[in-house]
Amino acid sequence: MSSVQNSHSKSAANTAPLPVAAPSKPVKSSFGELIPTAGEWEVLNGFERFAFKLTRRMNQGRWKRFWTACQRVLGAGWIHFSTYNIMNVYGLENLESISPERPILLVANHRSFFDMYTVSTVLFRHTLWQKQLFFPVRGRFFYQSPLGLFVNLVMGWWSMFPPFFASGEKPLTEKREFDKYSFRVLTEICRNGSGNIIGFHPEGTRNKGRDPYSYLPAQPGVGKLIKDAAPQVVPVFIAGLGNNLPQQVLGNWTGGEKIRIHFGPPLDIVPFLGRRDSVRTYKEIADFVMSKIAELGEEDRRLNDKSG
Repeated sequence: MSSVQNSHSKSAANTAPLPVAAPSKPVKSSFGELIPTAGEWEVLNGFERFAFKLTRRMNQGRWKRFWTACQRVLGAGWIHFSTYNIMNVYGLENLESISPERPILLVANHRSFFDMYTVSTVLFRHTLWQKQLFFPVRGRFFYQSPLGLFVNLVMGWWSMFPPFFASGEKPLTEKREFDKYSFRVLTEICRNGSGNIIGFHPEGTRNKGRDPYSYLPAQPGVGKLIKDAAPQVVPVFIAGLGNNLPQQVLGNWTGGEKIRIHFGPPLDIVPFLGRRDSVRTYKEIADFVMSKIAELGEEDRRLNDKSG
């Protein structure tokens, strides 16, 4: 059966055109009211605009509540069924001090396509408060083809939102203007919204190295997000997940590698909030966040050494 432990015990699509704001006056309100400027909107092609409008609609109001219910029952149920023999969770007690009345930014290392799916399953199964998930994702693929939309539906229940096109591998730099709008949306989601949970990878892309305790440099984007939105920030370390879905599922019954998820205590970001807005400040915040993820990694290493 799955092992849940305390690591510190040693502790329908909306086809109407999306309104476009005047370039000089972007709306600043709730996420549902934020709209792109004309310059931001025009860099997307027709399919990308359709995909964005559809996914945006699915992440609001009754649609979001419906897909969250699917996520909680069907999605989390399937992932639990596929991992219950090899799942180990640590530090759940650290989630007791967070407030479900404020957004929660989960910052985690990134080695598998399935990292945040397993983390969200743990949250659905082990916390009782109402929640809704958002996973910022590269717009390339997920917002550029019918297959990408299908994957977002069946794997994420539309929660892969908002999209960013000019980041990660093979960035679409010509769409950088739209990313400015997506960042405003993401900031609003992180600033306001009871039960909002945002999954974010500070490394910016998947680490393909063999060493589970190595990390790519933290990107300053997460630092700017934290400074602008001031959410509750919870570090997470994840290990043991692969990228081959059939093999990963079969491993639950054939003795596959143990999946380990460590939740750390909420981070004190207050000392950073008064600093001036600059890339240096954003990078310092990002490095601080990454260091806390690495500390959880070292705890995992120690536990593995003892069990070995």
